[in-house]
Amino acid sequence: MILSSNSCDAQSSHIPPQNDFLQCLSLHLPNNTGISSSVVYTPNDASYLSILLSSVRSLRFRSSSTPRPQVIVTPFEESQIQTIILCARENGMQIRIRSGGHDYEGLSYTSQVPFVVLDLFNFSEVNIDVDQQTAWVGAGAIIGQLYYRISQTSKTLAFPAGACPTVGVGGLFSGGGYGPMLRKFGLAADNIIDARIIDVNGRILDRKSMGEDLFWAIRGGGGSSFGVITAWKLKLVTVPETLTIFSVGRTLEQNATQLVHKWQYIAPNLDEDILLSISIGPVNSSGAAGGGKTIQANFNSVYLGGVDKLLPLLDQSFPELGVRREDCTEVSWMQSALFFGGYSIQVSPEVVTSRNPEIRSALPITRYFFKAKLDYVQEPISIEGFEGMWKLLLEREANMGELLVVPYGGKMKEISETALPFPHRAGNLYKIQQLAYWEESGAVASERSISWSRKLHDYMTPYVSKSPRASYMNYRDLDLGVNNNGDGKTTSYAQASVWGLKYFKNNFKRLVQIKTKVDPTNFFRNEQSIPSLYSKSSSKNT
Repeated sequence: MILSSNSCDAQSSHIPPQNDFLQCLSLHLPNNTGISSSVVYTPNDASYLSILLSSVRSLRFRSSSTPRPQVIVTPFEESQIQTIILCARENGMQIRIRSGGHDYEGLSYTSQVPFVVLDLFNFSEVNIDVDQQTAWVGAGAIIGQLYYRISQTSKTLAFPAGACPTVGVGGLFSGGGYGPMLRKFGLAADNIIDARIIDVNGRILDRKSMGEDLFWAIRGGGGSSFGVITAWKLKLVTVPETLTIFSVGRTLEQNATQLVHKWQYIAPNLDEDILLSISIGPVNSSGAAGGGKTIQANFNSVYLGGVDKLLPLLDQSFPELGVRREDCTEVSWMQSALFFGGYSIQVSPEVVTSRNPEIRSALPITRYFFKAKLDYVQEPISIEGFEGMWKLLLEREANMGELLVVPYGGKMKEISETALPFPHRAGNLYKIQQLAYWEESGAVASERSISWSRKLHDYMTPYVSKSPRASYMNYRDLDLGVNNNGDGKTTSYAQASVWGLKYFKNNFKRLVQIKTKVDPTNFFRNEQSIPSLYSKSSSKNT
């Protein structure tokens, strides 16, 4: 089915666009589907709200004041997606594409203009070819489902993707996707070998038919700027049957500042089989000076091998950390995924297959309101620099502020910064995610915590990358800049480059050129989508 639509005609002013959209669906959907309660949901349907909120992962966007879609569509087949694109173009409706619902700024399910949520959760099939060591995974699957299926198929096959099990592969992979094995195997996107995408004209394309430019763009440049990705083909990786994990905590009173400072010189240069990351934040402590709170740094690690090989490596490279045999646990790859996903390694791994698991992850980002920012560090930070961070973290309640610090090096420094749109490779020691958490709902509490996150981000300025001050698309931050959306104005290259160069550096120009070629009218768009060079926003300038 190829879509042909001259969709810029003026629409009747007295008919809501969603009514025309629904009528269009009823005319064009295959006869055996129709507009059924299992595919199309409007605010009048009893299950509309539960479907909408089922994949709203950020508590900031669950309130009734958050703009909601006029329609939610949950297709089962690619032909239905073709129809949805056609009808949205004809009737001035923006499409927001949702896979797992973890967009940090809610852009997969919110908009200020009339919009449709195209929810891909029915596209969650995982098919593994053990002999070829490949897998096809639907874009609506969550990474927990992918991990579990791989673990049930082989003890030594794995895939290097994220930590949080409920993150959808559609968004994660199209933005890059990093996880505990990035130093060994790179990003998820580095290990994608094919894909299926439906473009603005309704064509269903694979790698061969889309061409290498578009295939390059969707592996790190954000798939939702270019079309609707329905599936990825992955090259699986080989891991040992036995991995080793540990987590050791050190407070300021236990020399945490000096350990974190020295970590910068060690972690990016360790053997690529080791990831040694840190989570840092305020905790209650009777041992703190004067009582009250202190800062604790938790050193979290996975090693692709047994403890007998790990301990000598740590004793040689970082003896000050004092990791002991009793701190370490030998696990399977699937158990290591549970560990980094905020679960006990004793729980059944099947828990990660649920989009809304009964056993909740311990990851704070899944439990609290949050605002996140990210920076890349290219030169070691001084002890005084860290002490200033601790001072700001201690302004937060215990466990309500966090720095997540992940080292690069290994495979990440071997891959060219132009190999994919994701450019953050050699030259980066580590990335440091800054998170504010809060429990109280409402605008006052939200603004208080977001203001604190901005203050911390400002403080970080002298210590992080410059020209541009880089960031990561999958940790989306609208403070970096936004496109025009819904005001009848196009977005210039200069305007979009304010945020685009931070995410993509010099790769941004190539992304814009590809976007202009494959979606010249800028139909697939949001507040931080790749713009078309000469577009007028399609479909009645919405």
